[in-house]
Amino acid sequence: MQRVLVVEDSQTMRDWLAAALEDLDPPLKIDVAANGFEALRLLPHHTYDLVVTDINMPDIHGLELISFVRKDPRHRATPLLIVSTESSEEDRRRGLALGANAYLVKPFAASELQRVALDLLQVRPT
Repeated sequence: MQRVLVVEDSQTMRDWLAAALEDLDPPLKIDVAANGFEALRLLPHHTYDLVVTDINMPDIHGLELISFVRKDPRHRATPLLIVSTESSEEDRRRGLALGANAYLVKPFAASELQRVALDLLQVRPT
């Protein structure tokens, strides 16, 4: 079973992201982190097939988290998806330049999140 880490400081959005990803077929194991520090504590203990992260979070900014993930040899190739209210082309470029594979601007439909996640996981629905 593939494993996904969702990093989002908003409890409502974190729950929504996890629920949308849990609806995929084949099923995914979803871990959640309420902030960047929590994500950094989880990353050494698991191999993730996808990390979904917000940008604007207290403590460790999502872009800093991406930099940490990309510097770690164990997670260097892990697909990263940014989900953010930051909608400028500059924000998107910066996130992708730091190593994110995709960028979704909030709000978005669950189907859009699922489509991007499946593409990044290279999984096709059964």
